[in-house]
Amino acid sequence: MNTKIAALQYWLTTKGASLKVDGLPGPATRNAVIETFRNREASAITHPELNQFAERLGCSVRQLATVAAVESAGGGWDNTGLLKCLWERHWLWRRVKIAVPILSDPKPGGYTVDADGDGINDSWEKLADASMRFGFGIAAECASFGKFQVMGGHWKALGYPSVVEFVWGLTRSEKAHYEVLARYIEVNNLKAALRSISANPADCLTFARGYNGKGQQGYDKRLAAEYVRQK
Repeated sequence: MNTKIAALQYWLTTKGASLKVDGLPGPATRNAVIETFRNREASAITHPELNQFAERLGCSVRQLATVAAVESAGGGWDNTGLLKCLWERHWLWRRVKIAVPILSDPKPGGYTVDADGDGINDSWEKLADASMRFGFGIAAECASFGKFQVMGGHWKALGYPSVVEFVWGLTRSEKAHYEVLARYIEVNNLKAALRSISANPADCLTFARGYNGKGQQGYDKRLAAEYVRQK
């Protein structure tokens, strides 16, 4: 028995999956990994909740909305209700140091949406396959999730009890996505940079670099332009 698979199977059953907890990887467990993170009825964030996040971060709602518009991948779920996910094969390579076709490679890439035409996002299929081989904990750390595409590997730094609870929380509501964004800003000391965002790209540069890295590829200009649109 694979104890990691058994633990995953048990957790999946607590979320409604109909599985035998036998510790054996297989198609039923693989499918449950995907379906458990589908939610067609997730609640949208409310204006009072947005106001609370802005107050917490010490910024205006306009500045928060600017960041949300520029840094998000649209909504937090795809059109089938599956939590948005992007598989990063080079992250798995760093963890396991094993090259696996499609799943693990030293170089970033291999970004496909539905190469096999089965209607399921390829990143989730890769995550599920990696879970069967290396465990869900390792696999989920190697993908980014949700509206703001935050890596699962940041779960501990952001104060979540486990990576599975980090991903599960994002499945439940849009507010949970903003909670991840707020924690990311707080942990990375970006609150002052957030408060500086304006219609001037120079005022947006510190946040753009802090959120997207030094090679921020024009995010400062995108933030400034979006700030103007948000008035």
